[in-house]
Amino acid sequence: MPPRKRTRAGLGFLCCFGSSEPPEINLKDTVPLQLLEFSSPMPPAEELHARFSELVDELDLTDKNREAMFALPDEKKWQIYCSKKKEQEDPNKLATSWPDYYIDRINSMAAMQTLFAFDEEEMEMRNKVVEDLKTALRTQPMRFVTRFIELDGLTCLLNFLRSMDYETSESRIHTSVIGCIKALMNNSQGRSHVLAHPQSINTISQSLRTENIKTKVAVLEILGAVCLVPDGHKKVLQAMAHYQKYAAERTRFQTLLNELDRSTGRYRDEVNLKTAIMSFINAVLNAGAGEDNLEFRLHLRYEFLMLGIQPVIDKLREHDNATLDRHLDFFEMVRNEDDSELAKRFDMTHVDTKSAGAMFELIKKKLSHTDSYPHLLSVLQHCLQMPYKRGGCSLQHWQLLDRILQQIVLQDEKGEDPDVSPLDNFSVKNIIRMLVNENEVKLWREQAEKFRKDHAELMAKLERKERECETKTQEKEEMMKTLNKMKDKLQREGVELRSAREQVLDLSLRISDIAGSSVSILPPPPPPGAPVPPPPPPMSGGFPPPPPPLPFSCPPPPPPPPPPGAPPPPPGAPPLFGALPPPIPSSFNSMNTMRSKSIPQPSHPLKSFNWSKLGENMINSTIWNEIDDLRAFKILDLKDIEKMFSAYQRQQKETGSMDDIYVSTRKVKELSVIDGRRAQNCVILLSKLKMSNEEIKRAILEMDEREELAKDMLEQLLKFVPEKSDIDLLEEHKHELERMARADRFLFEMSRIDHYQQRLQALFFKKKFAERLAETKPKVEAILNASVEVVRSKRLTQVLEVVLAFGNFMNKGQRGNAFGFKVSSLNKIVDTKSSIDRNITMLHYLIMIFEKNYPDTLYIQEDLRSVPEAAKVNLSELEKEVHNIKSGLKALEAELHYQQSRMRERGDKFVAVISDFITVAGFSFSELEDQLSEAKEKFTKSLKHFGEEEGRMQPDDFFGIFDTFLQSFSEARQDLENMQRRKEEEERRARMEAMLKEQRERERRAKKGGATEEVGGEFDDLVSALRSGEVFDKDLNKFKRNRKRSVNQLVEGSGRERAVTKVNY
Repeated sequence: MPPRKRTRAGLGFLCCFGSSEPPEINLKDTVPLQLLEFSSPMPPAEELHARFSELVDELDLTDKNREAMFALPDEKKWQIYCSKKKEQEDPNKLATSWPDYYIDRINSMAAMQTLFAFDEEEMEMRNKVVEDLKTALRTQPMRFVTRFIELDGLTCLLNFLRSMDYETSESRIHTSVIGCIKALMNNSQGRSHVLAHPQSINTISQSLRTENIKTKVAVLEILGAVCLVPDGHKKVLQAMAHYQKYAAERTRFQTLLNELDRSTGRYRDEVNLKTAIMSFINAVLNAGAGEDNLEFRLHLRYEFLMLGIQPVIDKLREHDNATLDRHLDFFEMVRNEDDSELAKRFDMTHVDTKSAGAMFELIKKKLSHTDSYPHLLSVLQHCLQMPYKRGGCSLQHWQLLDRILQQIVLQDEKGEDPDVSPLDNFSVKNIIRMLVNENEVKLWREQAEKFRKDHAELMAKLERKERECETKTQEKEEMMKTLNKMKDKLQREGVELRSAREQVLDLSLRISDIAGSSVSILPPPPPPGAPVPPPPPPMSGGFPPPPPPLPFSCPPPPPPPPPPGAPPPPPGAPPLFGALPPPIPSSFNSMNTMRSKSIPQPSHPLKSFNWSKLGENMINSTIWNEIDDLRAFKILDLKDIEKMFSAYQRQQKETGSMDDIYVSTRKVKELSVIDGRRAQNCVILLSKLKMSNEEIKRAILEMDEREELAKDMLEQLLKFVPEKSDIDLLEEHKHELERMARADRFLFEMSRIDHYQQRLQALFFKKKFAERLAETKPKVEAILNASVEVVRSKRLTQVLEVVLAFGNFMNKGQRGNAFGFKVSSLNKIVDTKSSIDRNITMLHYLIMIFEKNYPDTLYIQEDLRSVPEAAKVNLSELEKEVHNIKSGLKALEAELHYQQSRMRERGDKFVAVISDFITVAGFSFSELEDQLSEAKEKFTKSLKHFGEEEGRMQPDDFFGIFDTFLQSFSEARQDLENMQRRKEEEERRARMEAMLKEQRERERRAKKGGATEEVGGEFDDLVSALRSGEVFDKDLNKFKRNRKRSVNQLVEGSGRERAVTKVNY
């Protein structure tokens, strides 16, 4: 079986290492290979190859190393396999062979560092844990890394970095944590996980703020290497922008330039740091978008030049370090080539980018005699008008202009920015397209707005139709259910009726027989004035009671109270269902009964003053006998009163232009006699309805068959029923109908509907009936089911039996020797605490007993499923709601009688709709009443079953006791499970600590010394090549470049290969 090929491509940067020989395989183990004794004989070649392939897969080697491993002889393969398996099965390494241990330790270190100050020995112990994790991530099999990723170990490390105090951040621990992340990135899976984490690179960049040089170097090496990884370059740029905000830098990369220029006095550390910074700068400039985008390299390099990197580079030459000089040479070489390429675009040998005049002349020469030249002049002219004051926002204006130009230059055709976007949601391509097609865009927007309005109207119509269909379907289903139930009931009553007729016939025959035999012995008639003897008592099984009268066979009852749910009728409104409104007294009658007064009449209608008048017959012997209002009329300015309280609404408006005066003269005055606030609220309601008065009237007469009036709208309409005073005022001005305000006209037209308020209430009751029934029925069923469950539950009986035994055992004297207890005592069990452990109550102990002796009792909640719902039901409120529904149905029947007794106008469907509704609703309500009676009966039996007094407890009290007990029971079980879990966790930690202590003791005794050699990986190779500058060797040797040009490239020439390639994974 040939070795399996890895799908991962080889690393391009490995070309930096001159040797083409396969690397030597070094195995890390405390026992030499030649001293190993095989615990089992070597298997056949095919099985050996399968086992060895699994081992190599776990090591996550590169393709070249895999081939080298498979090229070994079979004896060597078996020896390697046995040594690795022995190492994995070593019991002394069990504690540290899984990442759980390290994650727990690092989490505890992060939590404790803010609480305690650690001595040097403790700091060394903490560093040892992190170093061990770094070694494990490098040397352990691949499943260790996979497990570490699954347990979110990366987030653990990042949280530790974010929460470090100052002492920890300046210690070796900080460097070791960065080393752990670097080790995690040393294989493809770990590297993918780090790059996929949204905050990993940002958090790593924050470590640049430390004073620890080794930590800075490690961070820069990671960031520089990430630049060479696919999709890593932009993440690094975003991380540097994040660090700018984190460190409060004035500009990006400011800290790096400061470190590059600073002298520490420690030559080796200083050179290492400056080399890491220069390698990072070269990677940022030449990787990612900088690999083939001249504009991006010029843009990014200009940031470094503005920060003064060139004089710093000249100063760094004094260190005379070969590695550092290699990076400096590469920076200057690429800069010179880019400057030459830019100059060729303008047919120049050099462009002086430090001279504003020289750059302006080049742009002017390039754009002269082109269509773009006027726009250049416009840009310059507007620049002249930009603010130039030192204070204020002048700097921000120029900064905005700079960012817009940057994004125009850098953004590609797809609208993507290779650098962090200076401006969000700024697409150059889209803006240019909008400028080209500005008129088309305007037209499209108008069409889109029109389509949006049409869509909204269609959706509103569709919603109404769906609501109408849903209501009709629901009514049909309820009607079918009711008809089926009525059919069954009629069949049962038919059988009973036939049986009753047979009994009546049989009794009639028996009576006739008895009457024939007793004719001769009839008593004489009683004398006049004597009392009539009582009739003979009925025979056994006598006549059945006569059937109840039909619903509408009797005269209508007096008007009942309004149905529940509807708002109370406003003062002065017509009475509820069934009664005719009192006749309005005519002016003729009032003239005959009241003394006339010569009161001045206004020239036009005025607003009404809502008062309660006293009749002439009620003012005798009162103050009103001495008052004469006619004297006041001689003093009052009646014209001013007419002006101030006119019924016509005038807009107070200042005199304006002639056009305003012309419009105001043409505007029709509105007549409003309704209270202003009430009229305003009525207009708001009508605007929400979006229906005309005629449509509202039609919907009310048709009982809203089209489902145009929602329940909430009906409820609001009931608040605006025309009052009697409103009707009187509106009748006075009915000849001015066209001039009436919106609210006045609505109330006037609604007042023309006979029994308008009663119709509204009937419609509202009809729409709410199903909802109210659906809310009430589950409450009745909850009481019924819960009453049955508590009586039948054997598990509850078992609990009560054990509790009774506990109580009799624990109580002495008069409190003991009980035969039962009140159910309320169940909730006092938790008050009895253990004298050994105050966290253990009697309920905890009972559950322990149930788990041991009565395990089935633990599932008591399954027997009492309806108890929690029944505990929420108040029986008094439930009975009140049922009574309200019954009253509403009676009121509906009364109104139906009234409507049947009058002539109906065309389109009035009240009788047909309400007749069908009452038939269905009456049957449904009778079922609810029967169910409520049964529930009350069952509840009474359950009270007696538990020895409680009838009438002393309501269902919410009774079932609330059981509900509280079940909750306490569940919480106590959870407490016991948590206690057991904590106990097992403590035992596991103790075992791990003991094993770790034993391992450390063994290592201390071994004293073999020396740090264990770590196995390198591909990310380490990339960092090493970047640190030494070998990654740029080919460019430095050839001194020429071969880059992909952007769209505006003018010069084509011989290129050069780039040695920097990306890590593929």
